[in-house]
Amino acid sequence: MNTQVDAPHTPVPAVSDRKPRVKALAAAISASAIEYYDFMIYGTAAALVFHGQFFPEVSPTAGVLASFATFAVGFAARPLGAAVFGRIGDRHGRKPALVSAMVLMAMASTLIGLLPNFAMAGIMAPLLLVVLRIAQGMAIGGQWGGVSLLALEHAPPNRRGLYGAIPQLGVPFGMITGNLVFILVGHLVGPEAFDSWGWRIPFLLSIVMLPLAYAIHRNIEDSPEFRRAEQERQNRAQAAPKSPLLEVLRRPKAVLLAAGTFAPATISFYIITTGMLDYGVHELGMGKNAMLTAVLIAMSGWTAGTIGCAALSDTIGRRPVFAAGAAVAGAWSFVVFPLADTRELPLLTLGLFVGLAAVGAMQGPAIAMFAEMFPPRMRYTGASLGHQLANVVGGGWAPLSMVALLNVGGGTILVSVYVSAAAVLGLIPLALLGRTKESS
Repeated sequence: MNTQVDAPHTPVPAVSDRKPRVKALAAAISASAIEYYDFMIYGTAAALVFHGQFFPEVSPTAGVLASFATFAVGFAARPLGAAVFGRIGDRHGRKPALVSAMVLMAMASTLIGLLPNFAMAGIMAPLLLVVLRIAQGMAIGGQWGGVSLLALEHAPPNRRGLYGAIPQLGVPFGMITGNLVFILVGHLVGPEAFDSWGWRIPFLLSIVMLPLAYAIHRNIEDSPEFRRAEQERQNRAQAAPKSPLLEVLRRPKAVLLAAGTFAPATISFYIITTGMLDYGVHELGMGKNAMLTAVLIAMSGWTAGTIGCAALSDTIGRRPVFAAGAAVAGAWSFVVFPLADTRELPLLTLGLFVGLAAVGAMQGPAIAMFAEMFPPRMRYTGASLGHQLANVVGGGWAPLSMVALLNVGGGTILVSVYVSAAAVLGLIPLALLGRTKESS
C-alpha cells in the first residue's frame, strides 16, 4: 500500500560542492542542539523544581502532575508550530523557517528564566508559564523540519538516511549541555539556592540562540532541492504554490500513519529521560545530580543507535531497522525498572542506555522515511506534522501518564505494559506505510 501523497518523487541530485553540504550540516546540528537544550531543560526543571515554584499550594504528587501537565502543553503546541513554520518552509525556504523558529525559542526560554513564581505573582505565574511553554512547543515543532530537511536535501542520494539523522545529534548535545548546566549550577549555588533562584540560570543562557540564528541567516544556503523546485516553478511562470497545509490535510493518511509509527519512540524517549528522572529522585530517593548524570551518560546509547541505524537504513531499508528498534524498546521496558529499583547507579545507567539505544534505532531511519513520503512543495509541512503529532500522542503525555500509573498501584509493571503496548501498536501503521525512496 503506497502512502505517498503524490506521485513518487525522485530526489534531485545533491550539489557536488562539499562546502555547502558541510556548512548546512554544521548549522543544522548547532540549531538542533540549542533548540533541544531549551526545550529539554524545561522537562528537567518540571521534574525537579517547578512543582515548588509554581504549584506550592498542592500536595507534592499533585505538584509534580501539574508540572508535567505544563510540560505536556508544549507538545500539544508542536503541530501548530509545524503548520505555521511548515508554510514558511514550503513557500519561502527551509532556512527562513528555521531561523524564525529559533528566534521564537530564544525569546520564550529567556522569559521563563525571568518569570515570577507563585509567591510573587499568584495564579498568574503558572498561567504565564503555560503561555511560554506553548511558544516553546511551537518553536520546536517548526524547528524539526528545518534542521532535518536542510541536511537531508543537501545529501548524496544514497546517504539521505544518514544525513537526515545527523542533525539529531543536537538532541543529545542539547540534553547533555542542559544537564551539565543544571549540575554545575546546583554545585555552585547549593541545593537551597538552586530551588529558589538557581534554576533560572539555564533558561537565561538561551539568549545565545539569537546570534546563531543571525549567523545561519547570513551564511547558509537553502537546500538545493528546494531551490531547484522554486526555479522550475518560476521557469514555468506558475502562480504561487497552493497552501502546503491544505494540500496535506486533503490527503491526511500519510501524516496519520507517520504519527502512529513514531509514537512508540516518543513515549519510550520521554519515559526514560524525564519520567525516570522524577522516579529516581522522588520514588527511589536518589540524588538529583546522580540521576542527571545517569541520563547524560545514557544519551550516548541514543546517539549510537540513531546514527548507526540511520546509516544501516540506507543499506537495508528504513522499515526493518525501525521495527527492530520498536521490538527492543518494548521488551526492555520490563527490564529497565528492575535495574533502577536496585538503586545502584551503574545498573540504572545500563538500563537507561539500552532503552535509549532502542529509541535511537527508531529515530535514525524515521527522518528520511517520513520526508520521502512527501514531494518538496509540501515536505516541510507533511513530515513535520507527522512527527509532531507523534510527540503529542506520545512524548507530551508520557511522563504524566507514568506518574499517574505509578499512583494507581501495582508498581512499575503498568508503566512497562504501557510502553510495550505502544511499541506493538506502532508496528501496525509501520506495516501500512508504502515504500519510500531507498526504503523497503
